[in-house]
This record gives sequence, C-alpha cells and structure tokens, in this order.
Amino acid sequence: MALQAANELKARTGTDSYDAMVILGSGWSGAADELGTADIRLDMTDLPGFVAPTAAGHDSTVRSTRVGDKRVAVFCGRTHLYEEHDPMRIAHAVRTGIAAGASTVVLTGAAGSLRADFSVGQPIMLRDHINLTSTSPLAGPDFVDLTEAYSPRLRALAQEADPSLTEGVYASLLGPQFQTPAELAMLRVAGADLVGRSMALETIAAVEMGAEVLGLSVVSNDAMGAVFERFDSLKALDVIQQRARRLGGLLNATLSRI
Repeated sequence: MALQAANELKARTGTDSYDAMVILGSGWSGAADELGTADIRLDMTDLPGFVAPTAAGHDSTVRSTRVGDKRVAVFCGRTHLYEEHDPMRIAHAVRTGIAAGASTVVLTGAAGSLRADFSVGQPIMLRDHINLTSTSPLAGPDFVDLTEAYSPRLRALAQEADPSLTEGVYASLLGPQFQTPAELAMLRVAGADLVGRSMALETIAAVEMGAEVLGLSVVSNDAMGAVFERFDSLKALDVIQQRARRLGGLLNATLSRI
C-alpha cells in the first residue's frame, strides 16, 4: 500500500524521487511556508491508504517542496492511535515517503515537559524515545536495532542550524487521556523528559526501512505543573502556532545542511 501511495504521490507531483520527508505535528502547519515554497499541494486522502487527521492542529495537506537542491514531501498532519487507527496506518505516511525515495525523515510534534529546565515553547531535539503504546508498526520476526534510532548525524546538523537546541527523551503513550500525577512522576523516574502521543511508531518504521530520523518536539506545556494548573489544550496549541514560522526556518536550515 505504501508503494502504491508513493507512486501516486510521484505521479501527481511530477517528481521522480524525493530526498527527504517531513511530518508536521500539532500546530506546526504554519512552518510549511518557511520550510519552502510548495510547487504542488494535494490532500493526503487522494493517496491510497490515507485517512484525514481528526486531531486539532493537524492538516491533511501534502506539499511537494524544494528546499535548496532537495525535493521534500511535507505532510502537514498525522493520524494517531487514539483516533482508532492501527499501527500500520500510523506509519503509513513515513513508509510512503521513504518508498518515494526519501532517505531522511524529519518528525515534529508537541509534548508536555517533565523537566523544570525546559520552558514552554522551547524546541527539543529527540535523542531517544520510550515506546509505551504497547504496540509496534512491525510484524513477525523483524528485529530492528534502535540503538541510534535518532540519527547522530542529523542531530549534529540541527545543532549547527541552532546551537541552542537541547536534547531529550520522548515518552510516547497511547492517549487520548493525559497522565495522572503519579504516572508523570513514574515517567520522570524512568528517564523521560517529554511526554506525548506520537512519533515513536513512525520512527520505528523509518529505521526499519533504512532511513535516518530527526525528531523535534516543542514544549507545549509544563506536564508536571498540571498538578497546580489544569491543562488547557487550546493554550498549548497556541504556543506551537505562535512559533511555527520560526520552527519552519529551523527545519529549512537543517535540511539545507544535509
């Protein structure tokens, strides 16, 4: 199915092959214009195997964009497990982009912070993840090494683009509910710095297919602070949207260095 979608994507955009792909997470769609000017736009539901995202802050648009001398497929939203999709569906965009030629996968998202030294609105580069979704996009005896799931090379290039970037460990949970204070405390003790509901399954699928992965997540809220102040989803989304253009510039600068 991913190969069919990749062939359709290339046919509709008149592109022989893609160099990289980007998935924009919640509130990130405004980054697309700063990332590069789209030659062609289409709806992801026009491609085999895709369904439109239903979560707030996600768009169903796919853009074929030129970033320097690279052709980049930009998916302006994603689907999640809590939208009642199976793991194969969650990984479909990543597999489609790689099947279309992309050897670099950039995943973005929003997450709650479990660290006092991470500020709301700060972009954090993933150095690792903890997959707590109790599922996988792989099937059968497919033993994939995830030791360097988030490419050290790409992380170094992103650090060149923005020397202030900090790294962290992302805990991926099923959702859609948020975690209790006790669960958040457990995650912190386990080594998580961020908590969210995406990215891990996409990363696993990308590594399995041989692509390099860069993960960037913006702190949308202080997860530990929710003990004292209730989480406001609209406020958290606004945090990302206000910074989307600057984040797009960061993506452009990083992809240009590859």
